[in-house]
Amino acid sequence: MKKEISKVVYDTETSEFIEKKVFGQYGDPKGYEECLFKTQSGKFFLYCFGGPESPYKEETIKRLAAEKVKAWQKA
Repeated sequence: MKKEISKVVYDTETSEFIEKKVFGQYGDPKGYEECLFKTQSGKFFLYCFGGPESPYKEETIKRLAAEKVKAWQKA
């Protein structure tokens, strides 16, 4: 997936995959996944998607500040 946010392009195809978190079980309508990526320029983002009752009913990309990466990884 590719998305431009504030004139920065975030692309899962050209960025480094770092980690994935799964919330819920496969097939759970409230379940979702968040995948952490790092762009070639060092910016972090989450690629998120989930079931129809999850926070991510449609796939999306969200920026993640570098100082918040460790907190996301520990959560």
